[in-house]
Amino acid sequence: MLVVDPHLAPNFDRSALVTIDVQTDTLDGQPLEIPGTSAAVPAIRELADAFRAAGRPIVHIVRLYRADGSNAEPLRKELVSGPTPLLRPGTPGRLLALGVLRNEVEFDDELLLAGGIQSVGPQEDLLYKPRWGAFFQTALDEHLKHRDVDTIVFAGCNFPNCPRTSIYEASERDYRIVVAIDAMSGLYEKALTELAGIGASLLSGAEVADALHAVPAESQR
Repeated sequence: MLVVDPHLAPNFDRSALVTIDVQTDTLDGQPLEIPGTSAAVPAIRELADAFRAAGRPIVHIVRLYRADGSNAEPLRKELVSGPTPLLRPGTPGRLLALGVLRNEVEFDDELLLAGGIQSVGPQEDLLYKPRWGAFFQTALDEHLKHRDVDTIVFAGCNFPNCPRTSIYEASERDYRIVVAIDAMSGLYEKALTELAGIGASLLSGAEVADALHAVPAESQR
């Protein structure tokens, strides 16, 4: 479903892809396994490739938990400070799922934890978020506005928690919103109705890619 209201319709020539928590520890069989995330990775990979081909920005939002749990939300302090590392700096499990990036990149954990933005390719960056929402105490809004982005395509891990919070934060900031429904784990039928109710376009990754391909070359920035 593509929203056609002129105040809400996506501008793909001013769009960015934001992926949420697509990290190895959330995949099938991993210690923070989120059902459906492994299945969504191929669509996320294809979306990222489409944004790269169009020369549009990509921001990969990630979680990092210090071993003592000091930077975790209260709900997870005990969990992440336990014997099993979960999205812990320096461990392979905090890296992006294989294939989401064109080339595997080691995280600059301290830069990210300090609120810095790590470049991983042309117009492609990593950004750490300290809580559920991608905009909370991060530079995401400034980063996107600096790139003249008014439309965000969301993909990623576990809709009920971090993606949903991030989507509502984006709506509060008057971004036009697209949810790539096959590139998002944790979606459920009622959520689709709720997302439509705040003006989000609900598209497949292939539909987003087609829309990007249709943008005239002179409009791509």
